[in-house]
Amino acid sequence: MQFRILGPVEIQDERTGLRILPTGTKQRALLGALVAKAGREVSVQRLIDELWGAHPPAGAANALQAHVARLRRRLPRPGGPAGRPHEWIVTRSLGYVLHPGPGGTDAEHFQRLALEGRQASREDPARAAELLRQALSLWRGPALEGSTQGDICAAEAAQLEEHRVSALEVMHEASLRAGRHGEVTGELEELTCDHPLREGFYDLLMVALYRCGRQAEALGVYDRARKRLVHDLGVEPGPALRGRMEAILRQDPVLALPEPPPVLRPAPQLGGEIERLNHRIEALRLQQEQLLRRFEQLTTADGARTGRPACPAGCAAPGHRTAPQPAAHA
Repeated sequence: MQFRILGPVEIQDERTGLRILPTGTKQRALLGALVAKAGREVSVQRLIDELWGAHPPAGAANALQAHVARLRRRLPRPGGPAGRPHEWIVTRSLGYVLHPGPGGTDAEHFQRLALEGRQASREDPARAAELLRQALSLWRGPALEGSTQGDICAAEAAQLEEHRVSALEVMHEASLRAGRHGEVTGELEELTCDHPLREGFYDLLMVALYRCGRQAEALGVYDRARKRLVHDLGVEPGPALRGRMEAILRQDPVLALPEPPPVLRPAPQLGGEIERLNHRIEALRLQQEQLLRRFEQLTTADGARTGRPACPAGCAAPGHRTAPQPAAHA
């Protein structure tokens, strides 16, 4: 089971593919708030404020209890330890706690993949871009879509959206470092339209266009960004974006595709190295024996041809053989 808030609130049974959609605004807000605070107790009063705001009904605590009971009935009851059913929503003295189980939440999965991508971005930008793209593929729409009337869901949705946009920036930066500037220009164009006040996307688009040989278009992006910032915020672009524009004008080498990081080859295992040395020593020993046998054959043939007597015992002169000794008599 996975509880999902990266889009409309829902529960996905990953074994069967079954999706559980809470019915009604109050049920969605309740589940969204509990998932946003998964593993932590949410007080009754905070949940009342989340569902009804400044105008709760008479007997709001009882009404909340009824909504919790209805939500519990919608959840499956898989076997837990010792055959006991898993209790997804636990009642505490002051409120309720959601225990999402091993499947966790899609928001947690997104954060884990995004963190792995960030950590890999320096050494392996291609892998970093792939990890971040996997993380972003978990999004099905705006976070907690249709459930952001209360403070808990609204704050969680805003924070998750900021994390999503930040992951998009890091992903495209990694793609540029991996030499994929031609692949991401279209996506970056869309992102500058979707986030017209975020200078980072303009910056990345300018670099991508420049590396594609489209210097004039890259400068046009800066002009577009400046007009939008001045019109909407009354401010000029920041130093980073201005510096990028100046670097493009002077065709600064820093804009070129960075050199790929050196490939670190693993050190050979000591055991394997010793085994290779033993094989080499054995091969040399066999070669030496072959050379000695050949030398002996040549010297024997040479002595037979010239009629030279064999050397006395202990003679080590090349080409000579030791004469056989007479047999000792008892």
